[in-house]
Amino acid sequence: MSNFEKATFAGGCFWCMVKPFDQYDGIERVISGYTGGSVENPTYEQVKAGNTGHQEAVEITFDPTVFPYEKLLEIYWQQVDPTDNDGQFQDRGESYRASIFYHSEEQRLKAEQSKKALADSGRYKKPVITPIVPAAAFYSAEDYHQDFYKKSPKEYKEDIEKSGRIEFLSSHW
Repeated sequence: MSNFEKATFAGGCFWCMVKPFDQYDGIERVISGYTGGSVENPTYEQVKAGNTGHQEAVEITFDPTVFPYEKLLEIYWQQVDPTDNDGQFQDRGESYRASIFYHSEEQRLKAEQSKKALADSGRYKKPVITPIVPAAAFYSAEDYHQDFYKKSPKEYKEDIEKSGRIEFLSSHW
C-alpha cells in the first residue's frame, strides 16, 4: 500500500458520501468517520450534538496512478452544495458542513484549482464557499456506519431520497 494516498472529504451525512467513491478501480477503501474537531475518538452522538468541532467525513485510500486525485475532486463536487456553509441538504449544522481536507501541498493546489474552475463555470448562482483546509486526525465512525448503503440499502435509499440531495444535484449536474 506504499503507492496509496488518502483523500478526506466532508459533504453532509457520510452515509451519502461513501457510495459515489466506492465503485472505482484504484480506490482501495472508503471509511466513514469524523475529522476537524478537538475531541479525541468522538462518538456519533457527540459529533451529531455539535459540540466536538468535528464534521462527518469520508477518508478515501486510493492509488493515484490508477485513480488520480483530480477525479476524486470531480466526484466530490457532484455530491455537495458548495454554496452552503450551514450543512448539506436536510442535515444542518457544523458537523454536516462540506469541506475538503488536503493531505499534501499538491492536493491543496489541485483542490483550489478545481474550486476556482467550479466557481468560474457559472454552474451556481451563489459563491462557491467550500473550505479547503489541512487534514486533521481522522476517527473512524462506529461499525454500523461503515458501508451503510450496502448493509442497510432500504434505509440508505429512504434517507437519500428524503434529503433533497438527489434533486439538488440533478438540477446542477
